[in-house]
Order: sequence, then structure tokens, then C-alpha cells
Amino acid sequence: MSPVAPATAPDMPLDLVIFGGVGDLSVRKLLPALYMAHLHGNLPPATRILALGRQGWGRDEFAAFIESKVPGFIGAEALEANAWASFLGRLVYAQIDATEPQGYTALAQAMQAGSDRVYYLATAPNLFTGICAHLHGAGLIDPRARVVLEKPLGHDLASAKQINADVARYFAEHQVFRIDHYLGKETVQNLMVLRFGNSIFEPLWRAPHIKSVQITVAESVGVGSRAGFYDSTGALRDMVQNHLLQLLCIVAMEPPVSLDPDAVRDEKLKVLRSLRPMSVADIARDTVRGQYGVGAIGGEGVKGYLQEDNIPAGSATETFVALKAHINNWRWANVPIFLRTGKRMAERRSDIVIEFADTPFSIFPDSPRATVNRLLIRLQPEEHIELQMMAKEPGSGMRLKPATLKLDLGSAFAGRRAEAYERLLMDVIKGRLTHFMRSDELEAAWAWAEPILNGWQALGEKPRPYTAGTWGPAASSALMARDGLSWVEET
Repeated sequence: MSPVAPATAPDMPLDLVIFGGVGDLSVRKLLPALYMAHLHGNLPPATRILALGRQGWGRDEFAAFIESKVPGFIGAEALEANAWASFLGRLVYAQIDATEPQGYTALAQAMQAGSDRVYYLATAPNLFTGICAHLHGAGLIDPRARVVLEKPLGHDLASAKQINADVARYFAEHQVFRIDHYLGKETVQNLMVLRFGNSIFEPLWRAPHIKSVQITVAESVGVGSRAGFYDSTGALRDMVQNHLLQLLCIVAMEPPVSLDPDAVRDEKLKVLRSLRPMSVADIARDTVRGQYGVGAIGGEGVKGYLQEDNIPAGSATETFVALKAHINNWRWANVPIFLRTGKRMAERRSDIVIEFADTPFSIFPDSPRATVNRLLIRLQPEEHIELQMMAKEPGSGMRLKPATLKLDLGSAFAGRRAEAYERLLMDVIKGRLTHFMRSDELEAAWAWAEPILNGWQALGEKPRPYTAGTWGPAASSALMARDGLSWVEET
């Protein structure tokens, strides 16, 4: 068994400290998620939320800021006056420069006596080391403390290793929660149950019964206010190295012996270490980089990437990546795995598609050449699972036609469905590490992704342009067509 992560008992005071507490992530995701947990009685009663920032605000100015920003990210049906007022009573603002040690003395004085502490680092990763060191210097880290690290966790393998080593000087591995909000999505967690709680698919969940796997995380938005960060990052660092590889791990992992965090993460690590390394020739053939140009989303004209504010002229940063990967083990030998992500695409959509092999011989002469046996797992915007198969078309003869069995998770189960950040924050409070990355997972993901970045640099090719509001460069369709396949929206 792995070391047990600290958990806060219901009667224990808890101080949840958010560095970057008035920043974009806190306003859009963290504080709305914590409000929902508060509304439904899931926070320990003696919980306070300390939002840290550089602004010299008093209580009234902070409250006015929260009132003007946060409710817009909470559904109107959930905003109850009494609950909102009591939630505001949990919030405390503290002015602090995270780089200066003297501010941590005041932070220590603001803590509840004997409280458990969760430190959420919603800051740039170059501040992680200093924050941890200053917390240690102020005596604010004990064996029950937890730290949540928000992505990006490094810019390359060396920086990821450095972050891990620096944080490990102050927090044991079981106190560190590396958050990837995709792992908090209900459908992603349900994929574990689909695979390991049912016997239907397991005999077929392998080569040669599976023809291909495709994972798509498409965004219709552009870079927006993140332009400065995004241009130094790009789609592979921002999405592939973390979100898409984590989804691939859950699709491809072997059954763990239990839900013990390390049992699950051991199996995910095996997948990452089994990914076939890509040579420069592989990268030239099996990856597509793209950059969106002027186009339209929902009938409204939008700028191209190079016209966005704060993007340098002639930037070669990719906003789209499609690639073909392989896993070198018995279960997945010779099964092509296609990963795709991009901004300003035709719609916001995240899918996992398992395409099963064709029947070896068809006895139906009037049937389509290729049968459709496909499992589609939609993660967003709606959450559902579809099993696509062939059925007899009504009428005389034996003409086949694709049909779908659909499980809509929203309607299949009554009750509220918590958003990903709320679910993961509750996991932190309860000490559940299963849906958080371990340090060796992070480093293994970087070890596979970094050579792709280096290969692109060696090849010196600019990203292929694509029109905003489309599904990316035509080369991404050609990537699959070479294997006689197509992206699911093209079928």
C-alpha cells in the first residue's frame, strides 16, 4: 500500500490557502467550485478560504471584487442568497508578495489554531519552489499539510524534474496533488468503471480486436487573454503532454489490483513508459502542427492567431497538434493511436473513440463495405457513451445500416453532477490521490513529449495554417487516411 495522504476530518478546522487567489483560475474555477461544495454541505464546517494577492485591499474592497466577478461563473439556479452570504463569510483576503519571506509571517498569524492546511499554488510554476521554501521557513508545513500544483508543471523534462525535486524538499510525495482537471471529469472517471467494472469489453480491449483509438480535445475559443503564456507554450505542452496523455493512460492501462492510488498510477506509468519513442523521421511523417487563421465561429468572424493581441509577428507557435502514437506492449501492438487538439476548431468537443476491427468476412452482400463497430465516449460538452454497431434496416432483404446504443449519463443518473474542479478539490480535502499525477508519471510524459518538440525544431517547419472554425489542417485528415481511417466527424 502507498503512504496515506492526509485527510481532513469533518470536525477539523481547515485553512485552504490559494496563492493567486484573485487571479483568473481562482475566479473562474476554484472559488465557484468551492461555493458549490459549500452550498451542498461538503466542506468541513470550520473551513476558511484564504485568497492571497498583491492588491492592497481591505475587506470591503475584496468582497466587492468577489461579488463582481465570481457569481458569473456559477449557475443562476445555484446562487442562493443565504448560501452565498455564508460562503463570503468563509473568505479571507491577505495581501502577500509570494516572493518575499516576510509576508508569510502575517499568513501564519491569519491561520486558525491547529488547522489542517491545503496550499493551492494557482501561480506560474517558477514560483512553486520559492513558495514552498517560504512556507517551510515560516513553519507552515507539517505532516498533515497538502500542496496542490496547478499546470503547467514544467516547460520541458529538466524543468519538470527540478520542480519535483524542489517541492520534495518540503512535502512528501503523498502530500503533493498535481492537478489535471480532466481527471476530475465524471466521464473520465466513469471510463475506469466501464473498463474494469464490466466484463463486456475486456476480452476485446486489445489488439487485434481494436483497429484504432482516437482522442480529440477540441476548443472553439482562441488564446484570448492567455496570449503571452500561450505563445511560449503551444498546444503540445499545453494539452498533449498532460491532458491527452492522461486520457490515453486510462484507455490503455492494465487493470490495477485495487483503487489504491499507487496501484492505479503504477499502471498508468507503464503506459507512458511503453509509448514508442519518435525519431525525427517519425515526427515528420506522423505529426501535424497547425496554427489558426482568420475564420468564423458560430457565424461570427474571429481573428487569426497572428492577429491576436500580444502575439509576436511571424510567431511559429502551434495552436493545433495531431499525431499518431504507438504503445509497445502485447495489448496494443500495431494499434495506431491518434491524438488531436486545437484551438478555434469547429466546435468545443472532447471524445475518446475506440474503433473495433472489421468482421473478417461479410455474409451480407448488400451491406456497406466497412462495418461500424465503435465505442464513442464523449467527455464534453455533454457526457455520454455511444456504442455504434450494424443493424438490419427495416424492409425486405438483409441490408445493414449503422445504429447506436446511447447512455446519456446526465439523464441516466438522478442528482447533481459536480464539476471537475469541485470533485478534485474534495479529493484533496479527503486525501484521495488516485486522480492526481505522481512525480514519475509527470516525468515519463515529458520524456516522451520533449523529443517531439526537439524534432519540430530540427525540422524547422512552420505550423500549417487552418481556417478558424474548421477541424484543423487537411494534413491531419491525411494522417489518418494513410491507415484507411478518418476522424469521427468525417465518417
